Amino acid sequence: MINMHVSVLLKEVIEYLNPRPGENFIDCTINGGGHSLEIFKQIGPNGKILGIDWDSGVLEKLESKLDNKTKKSFILICDNYRNLKNIVGNNNFSPVHGILFDLGMSSWQLGASGRGFSFQKDEPLDMRYSENQTLTAKEIINQWPEEELIKIFGEYGEERRARAIAREIVFRRKRGVVESTTDLVEIVRGAIPARQRFGRIHFATRIFQALRLATNEELENLSKGLEAATDVLAAGGRMAVISFHSLEDRIVKNFLREKAREKKLEILTKKPIVPDWREAQENPRSRSAKLRAAIKL
Repeated sequence: MINMHVSVLLKEVIEYLNPRPGENFIDCTINGGGHSLEIFKQIGPNGKILGIDWDSGVLEKLESKLDNKTKKSFILICDNYRNLKNIVGNNNFSPVHGILFDLGMSSWQLGASGRGFSFQKDEPLDMRYSENQTLTAKEIINQWPEEELIKIFGEYGEERRARAIAREIVFRRKRGVVESTTDLVEIVRGAIPARQRFGRIHFATRIFQALRLATNEELENLSKGLEAATDVLAAGGRMAVISFHSLEDRIVKNFLREKAREKKLEILTKKPIVPDWREAQENPRSRSAKLRAAIKL
């Protein structure tokens, strides 16, 4: 096996998914493979992992790190997990004993992808996970009507000054195309009071979050992915979802409650599981993580 970075809530994911020798698992957001490689320690050598990621660059990096022995047990698919039922069918992957969604972004996407995910770097306003997508953050900022910008900043970013920021963007783009992350940060800076520029989180955080969610239709994809996951799970199979902000967690919580009422799932986590103080200290990005899990009836 190979050494990978420690993934968020790794011990807890293994506890709730409870992988056993010879079982098959799906990682809907395989990313760097940290969770999946830990699952494979429990299910190998006869169990298999179906790893999905929308970002071909992430999959290429992972595949280059897998040794030949491990590669035979991993099926890596570049696709969106909203298409989970088709992916499972096309790869004859059954029965499915467990499914993981880790909704966090990778360090590589933030730091090295060059796609404008981070407000801390001067990069083009892209924010697409897949280069096959046509919609970019640049198109949203430069072409979407002011009311649509207000809506996504307010709903996806939970930004209180959504209207003022949208108005500033529309004013600024009349003078020329808003091209880069730096351009956008400066627009947001100019739209908010000086006292709000020095809060606990960076003043552009919510706008960048909203743009990323809108560009990739992440919340819609999550709802479709959860539904598909429930359908493809075998009876007794388990599902675990790690979310990183309140919008995602709300969707997961409400979905699990609805399926519990329909007697399709039994919820295993009465409250979301969060990182302990040690993990939060060692990995600051884990601080907002919440894990919810369920078993198929």
